[in-house]
Amino acid sequence: MMNRNPPDLTLPFSLAARLRAATHRVLRVVLSQYVTNGLAVSVGLLVILLAVFALAGVVAVSSAAVGVLITSLPDVAAPRRGKLTQILPAPLLGAPLFVLVQLVHQDPVQLGLVLVAGTFLSVMLMAWGKRGGPITFSMLFSMLFAMAAPPPSSLEQIAMNTGWYGVGAVLYLIWAVLTTHVLNQLFRTQLLAECLVTFAQILRTQARRLGPEPDHEALLAIMLGQQITLADYLQNTRDVVLESPTTPKRQRLAAMLLALLEARDHQLACNLDLDFLLTHHASATAPTLPLLQTALNTTAAELEQLALDLLLGRARNAIVPVPDLRERLHGALPPQTRAGPQPFPLNTGEPDSAALLHSMANRIGHIHDETARMVALARGDVRPELADVRTQWQLFVSATTWSWQPLLGQLSWRAPMLRYALRATLAVGAGYLVSLHLPWAGHGYWVLFSIVVVMRGNLAQTVQRRNARVAGTVLGCLLVMALLATRPGGFTILLVVALSQGLAHAFALRRYLYTTVAATLGALLMVHLLVTGLQPVLAMGERLADTLLGASIAWLFSYILPAWERNQIPALVQRSVKAQRQHALLALALLDKERKSDLPWRLARREAYDSLSAVTLAIQRTMAEPRQVRPPLEPLETLQARSYQLLAQLTAIKSLLLRHPQLDLGVATPALQQASLRIQQELAGGGTRADAGSAGPEPMPVVAGQPFQPRPDPLVAADLTPWLLRRLALACAMARELRLAADRVKV
Repeated sequence: MMNRNPPDLTLPFSLAARLRAATHRVLRVVLSQYVTNGLAVSVGLLVILLAVFALAGVVAVSSAAVGVLITSLPDVAAPRRGKLTQILPAPLLGAPLFVLVQLVHQDPVQLGLVLVAGTFLSVMLMAWGKRGGPITFSMLFSMLFAMAAPPPSSLEQIAMNTGWYGVGAVLYLIWAVLTTHVLNQLFRTQLLAECLVTFAQILRTQARRLGPEPDHEALLAIMLGQQITLADYLQNTRDVVLESPTTPKRQRLAAMLLALLEARDHQLACNLDLDFLLTHHASATAPTLPLLQTALNTTAAELEQLALDLLLGRARNAIVPVPDLRERLHGALPPQTRAGPQPFPLNTGEPDSAALLHSMANRIGHIHDETARMVALARGDVRPELADVRTQWQLFVSATTWSWQPLLGQLSWRAPMLRYALRATLAVGAGYLVSLHLPWAGHGYWVLFSIVVVMRGNLAQTVQRRNARVAGTVLGCLLVMALLATRPGGFTILLVVALSQGLAHAFALRRYLYTTVAATLGALLMVHLLVTGLQPVLAMGERLADTLLGASIAWLFSYILPAWERNQIPALVQRSVKAQRQHALLALALLDKERKSDLPWRLARREAYDSLSAVTLAIQRTMAEPRQVRPPLEPLETLQARSYQLLAQLTAIKSLLLRHPQLDLGVATPALQQASLRIQQELAGGGTRADAGSAGPEPMPVVAGQPFQPRPDPLVAADLTPWLLRRLALACAMARELRLAADRVKV
């Protein structure tokens, strides 16, 4: 068992420790929901195809395999509620295209028109975001697999092919719904474990910033990427973990997820003073930073161990409890004046290093407190508090219904999805025309396969996929050549197709190179089944040439009708500031007697984080664009920092409001109302204009590096109102800085 409380301040880096860490990483991948979901897809594909093979032979299997494949694309770890409506559009929309391509297969002009129109309609489904993406590729693959098959000789053959396509799709629909219900509890655990590991990685990156001579710019970029990944994982996890938390085990997992959200807030607050500390007090803080670094790494190790315990299904009493780190943290820090019944006054000058160090230690202590709470929940030592979530969990999860609104919002000329659809349509049309006049015996469908899987909505992802696609195709072709050289039987081919599609499905969102290798292997074997009567010989050189051609066309057409990120950023910034306003409004109204719970505040906080992640993603994508079209990054990075800091301040205020019996409501209530109004004015851009007629803006405290203020002891500080007023002043100051940062964003 992993030692959760190392006696010294340095983490062990022995060979045994490295091997153990590598083993744990492998276990976390093998036991992840990606592999579980991929295995479920593989087993379903294999069982269905073997049944069809035994019933109707290899010709029926080839069409049924297409139906199974395109239906499996949207089948990911998801809530039980709405599973059928999540998957059903794939075969319903893919089947008409499958039929149309067969009808016009022998007419190059009509086939080109169907491919172009089908591509545009398919890509427009990306307007539904993560739900629409798999449906898009289901429609595209339906066309391309029909194009890869030999031209049908009669309408009866088209009807037969389509019928077996439908049989495969229907059987897999049943399989997907059943496995989702059977694996639901396992998916809950695996999704939460993934979030724990991702948050632990963020803590380790934070710890590296406290090390000797760190590259802060590079580490901040890494941390922003990790924050984006965590936000994405958290939404998927909310959808599954918070669905119907009606059993004790589900409730423990849901409570652990809420504790993780609190820990994330405290981690973000650690950045409040870190930059100032390392810039202005590097020499004074150097002796103490290793202690803080070790505390972060220790907490990260505890989270990783907890994730592994959950994945391995260890008994609750086998999970080792977490000791308190606060004495170790504060015992080695410079001495500070103890807090009395009143908080320290706000600082309007430069803070001292001791204050900053104590603030950092306190926030790291809060992170560790939440980690200890998650371990206690996993052990069953504490009862989850989920009154609101149990009755109103539908408000926390993503919508499962389909509406026209996302599509209607992308029909303007400047809409990025419309431009993406037009680019993809032009690229497919050009690729099809080129494939008709290749000097070698090209395979037009393979050129188009390369185009549709490489071209993405932005240049950054297109370049990344271009390189992975070429490398994966080479490796996949080598594997197919080696397999076909053994003259495998039908069962062997079906088994390899099932396993390769499961592997491609599992790593589609994690390791695209692995997905490309497996998808190439499965797709070529699928084509082998579709044209089995022709006994094809795989020409690796031609396949590679087709891949290079398709990837090059996708890359070149990415510059046509571009949707540069600078054109999207103003709307993203506006959404983020609006979300901050709503979050502040609800966070400061938690004492309102008409409010029955903090549920609206939690939902507003989720939108605040999601909108910030969208801004961060846009910043990352713009780094792959030509330098002359990039927006200035410094104002955007400042906006991000101020937004996270305001979230941290409001979270601290919320924790004080939960102890309202120790507040003087006669003072606190009007102060909350005034602060709420001030923040709303600042974030709306009215605060600066309101001060324009006065002699000058009222003095505001600096936000970074306020004197350390320990958490007040309820036995000593009977009245917490002064602490509340202090936090309100800091939140107002941060709102002003956030508004100024937003005003500086220019494109």
